[in-house]
Amino acid sequence: MLLSELKLTLNKIKTVEFTLPDGSLIPKHFHVTEVGQIDKRFIDCGGVLRKEAVINFQLYTADDFDHRLSVQKFKSLLDLSEKALLLDDLEIEVEYQTDTIGKYSLGFKNSRFSLISNYTACLANDQCGIPESKITTSKCTPDSNCC
Repeated sequence: MLLSELKLTLNKIKTVEFTLPDGSLIPKHFHVTEVGQIDKRFIDCGGVLRKEAVINFQLYTADDFDHRLSVQKFKSLLDLSEKALLLDDLEIEVEYQTDTIGKYSLGFKNSRFSLISNYTACLANDQCGIPESKITTSKCTPDSNCC
């Protein structure tokens, strides 16, 4: 979901709720603790220089059980972030603490935002030496000659 899509979606809902990939609901007393743009420059295992950029925000739950993020407060935070940080209209990445800090893509389903699991992938499939039918999105192992 792009930043512009997130903002349009906020205009259509009355409460801000998030679900995890397993369908469970993030506690309603979550906070959005930060919003920013993350720019990543890297080289893949095939030697290709790459760039990625995402809008990132972090969801956090604490013992503040009375906290509720309103749609208007979330929109205001996004507007302030967009102006102060000169954010581009990029894909949204959400960080949320489970057994470690998870990074998720953002979707929307059944009037709730949904955190969508991301997977690793080999970006240089043509360098792997593995038939295309055997390449998966999460199993580029050291002994596969992939990377």
